Amino acid sequence: MKALIVDAEWKPRHDYPLSKEEETYRRAYVGSRIWRNPNFEVKEVPTPDIADNEVLIRVMVCGICGSDAHIYETDREGYIIFSGLTKFPCILGHEFSGVVEKVGGQVVDLKVGDLVAVESVMWCGMCRPCRSGAPNQCSYVELMGLSADGALAEYVAVNERYCWKINELLEVYSAQETFDIGALIEPVGCAYNGIFIAGGGFKPGGVVVVYGVGPIGLGAVALARVAGASRIIAFDIIDERVEIAKNMGADYAFNVSKMNDCSPGDKVMELTRGWGADIQVEAAGAAPLTISEMEKSLSNEGKIIYLGRAATKTSMYLDTLVSGANKIVGARGHVGYGIYPNLIRLSASGRLDLKEMVTAKYAFDKVIDALKTSVSRRDGKILVKVGN
Repeated sequence: MKALIVDAEWKPRHDYPLSKEEETYRRAYVGSRIWRNPNFEVKEVPTPDIADNEVLIRVMVCGICGSDAHIYETDREGYIIFSGLTKFPCILGHEFSGVVEKVGGQVVDLKVGDLVAVESVMWCGMCRPCRSGAPNQCSYVELMGLSADGALAEYVAVNERYCWKINELLEVYSAQETFDIGALIEPVGCAYNGIFIAGGGFKPGGVVVVYGVGPIGLGAVALARVAGASRIIAFDIIDERVEIAKNMGADYAFNVSKMNDCSPGDKVMELTRGWGADIQVEAAGAAPLTISEMEKSLSNEGKIIYLGRAATKTSMYLDTLVSGANKIVGARGHVGYGIYPNLIRLSASGRLDLKEMVTAKYAFDKVIDALKTSVSRRDGKILVKVGN
């Protein structure tokens, strides 16, 4: 089968405290501190065998994630930008949908021909966080397409427990639209987890602000609309994404680089008549620039949901949290808590429409072009059509 393989040079930065486990297994906890000069190539590789608890999926659609772009993109010294868990060489891609082609002997709920969307956080199910109900914080997690082989390939072998049937979407959408939406469940699931699970949600009528309207930020906008936000305000630095945010349900969307009259935080206070925002989502990965704007525009009991992964530090005036009974919450992942089935049901009901998020599609033989395009960050979601 054909697959997009990423490989890179293992060269820890001189000031990075490399752990024994990282050195032994060549598995980086902070990829941007170790992997250098990435190389991407579509190759012929063996179709994977499946274990008894796995299914073989014929991949139909796979999205290009910001994490993928951050592996393709490097800094001045050639190091990848992505700061999360990575192990190369690896088949890239983790936002995908497909068709079950083969099932293992212990598979219970899936059958050949089922359409599925797949979680990319490969939780072990046996560690203390998993058994305590926090699978996104799995102690032995692998990340599909980043530390384990992913789905920018014709086939992928996946444990049944990571798969969710999306057959019901065919009642509302065409087959192609169903696969497209199936591939969007993963990034939108990250926003769902951040706002409603880790963040505890908001009351209908609340004000939601989103900084950074790439796919996860756009998912936050769409979910805020479905959940009854009275006002949704979005910020980005790219005109195209500002327009997509409006199409996805933002009442106001601004290009921060063109706001000469006031800062984003001041604009939020203006639009909320001085009350501030109940929920502020950081999906830009630019905490040193965004957190200061968020903290000055929080309502009483307001929350900052931090989703943007970046290996950085920033200061915060903590008295704001005390005086306003405010919170700042980090969130990773999209598994557990009914996230996937709820998003599938919302999509099948027509209440959650994610089609506007898709702004570019590529054939699999143009997958490297799709990666190159993703670095410009002008699109909502780029999808790669893998299967027919």
